Amino acid sequence: MKKSSEPTICFHCGLPVADSLDIFVEYKGENKAMCCYGCQAVSQAIIDSGMDDFYSYRTSNPEKPEEIVPEFLQQLKAYDSSSIQKKFVHETSDDTSNGKALEVSLILEGITCAACVWLNEKHLNALDGVISANINYSNHRALVRWDDSQIKLSDILESISRIGYLAHPYDPEQHQRILEKERKQQIKRLGLSGLLGMQIMIFAVAMYTGEWWGIDETFKQSFRWISLALCIPILLYASSVFFKSAYRDLSNKRVGMDVPVSLGIAIAFSASFINTIKGTGEVYFDSVAMFTFFLLSARFFEIGTRKQTSEATEALLNLKPAIATRLINYTDSKTDSIAAPANQQESIAVAELNIGDYLLVRPGEVIPADSIIVNGTSGINESLITGESLPVTKQVSDSVIGGSTNTENPLIIQVSKLGEDSVLSSIQRLIDEAQHTKPAIAKLADKIATWFVSILLTVAAIVAYYWYNADPARWLEITIATLVVSCPCALSLATPTAITAASGQLAKIGLLPKRAHALETLAQATDFVFDKTGTLTTGRIKLEDIILQTNDQNSDYILA
Repeated sequence: MKKSSEPTICFHCGLPVADSLDIFVEYKGENKAMCCYGCQAVSQAIIDSGMDDFYSYRTSNPEKPEEIVPEFLQQLKAYDSSSIQKKFVHETSDDTSNGKALEVSLILEGITCAACVWLNEKHLNALDGVISANINYSNHRALVRWDDSQIKLSDILESISRIGYLAHPYDPEQHQRILEKERKQQIKRLGLSGLLGMQIMIFAVAMYTGEWWGIDETFKQSFRWISLALCIPILLYASSVFFKSAYRDLSNKRVGMDVPVSLGIAIAFSASFINTIKGTGEVYFDSVAMFTFFLLSARFFEIGTRKQTSEATEALLNLKPAIATRLINYTDSKTDSIAAPANQQESIAVAELNIGDYLLVRPGEVIPADSIIVNGTSGINESLITGESLPVTKQVSDSVIGGSTNTENPLIIQVSKLGEDSVLSSIQRLIDEAQHTKPAIAKLADKIATWFVSILLTVAAIVAYYWYNADPARWLEITIATLVVSCPCALSLATPTAITAASGQLAKIGLLPKRAHALETLAQATDFVFDKTGTLTTGRIKLEDIILQTNDQNSDYILA
């Protein structure tokens, strides 16, 4: 009698899961099967946002993301509120038909290669109402501009989720949490592949040397079975990131660089598995383990580079203090004294400040927000903006920049700008625009990488066909080598990572590239022109050299 088995059910929508799929989310310590990447993206978003009780209390399964927007995606409409948007959306000068041109910086989760960037950019730019969408691969951030009379921010976020990615407005702290979470996951995969890979290599070396010096067939076959057992966790867990990315690319009718990687790993493992069962032929478990390990190592270091670059560019926003001293009922005070009584002061988080608040800034403290001086005179160090090494004297009615330092006397200031309107936020936007605008070399790399993968797969098929007929014993290893060696990882990853890392290093020393081609053309520069000497000098005069303007060495001239 034929044995029947119950089909696996999608944890999110309740539909059957195809046997060929290996898509999961972790829920309360267990891996829950998903029927598609749409369900996975929505389910992971629900869990990450702390709303996983939804799965405990639901009375029916939600419909698939392709069919209807789930309840969670309905919550995206909260981002259309102007009170929420003022924290991360600002107006631009782009021409629109009726509405306003708005801009937002988004974090994209699930980006793994240049093809992911290409897919999301094409998808977003095809939406009615989207003016432009540029994605920086190195920090996985998208700069999107749209006409609010034609499309809403929630619609943009929803459209991204429908192709298997998760997007949300950029927040520095959340971005760091995502990078840290991604780094920890990579460490687990890297550790597993490295540890098991070393064990597999021990048996591989024994079998290689056995070909020269002889090895008992029983031992050889035992080593193969042990290597197979050790390789399975590498395939199912460590390599799963490549297979998931490849499946998502193919689902969206694209071939990213993880497609040849996944194909090479799958072919090598499948052939090794079959040969182990048959007890004949070659096995490539060591190749699967080491290839996975080295690829994960490269991506781990790439994440580290992105994290360091992100910290460098976000350091501007950290110049402001977390706490400010607000004066209560200052406008009702009749005293001209700058020292307000203690009971008229309160400590408040800078995030809770409002325009018009009066603040007390003592000597040595950092200005909490862009403000106007209403009482006092002091020297303000604005080197972060102007590059000038000496403090600038400021008095009543002068403006001061949030993040600059009060160096001499106490001041009472009135907050004039907050959030996206502040000077530091404007500088941060300039950095974002510089990083999201691709130089010619990056555009060329993306364009080549997109077509290169398709050409690579075609070449691999031709190579496989040729060697299968010319030398059947070697066709498999040569085909795998073609897929692995020709992978355009360096082409599609190195260029954007190098550009962003260089921009991050410039940000650390106070230099801001405003144009995409700046770094590319810097190597060709022959002369540098500075508009003010204060950015280069310290303000202290000293004697460097004495030059005589005559060849006459008469001592009288020298004494004169």
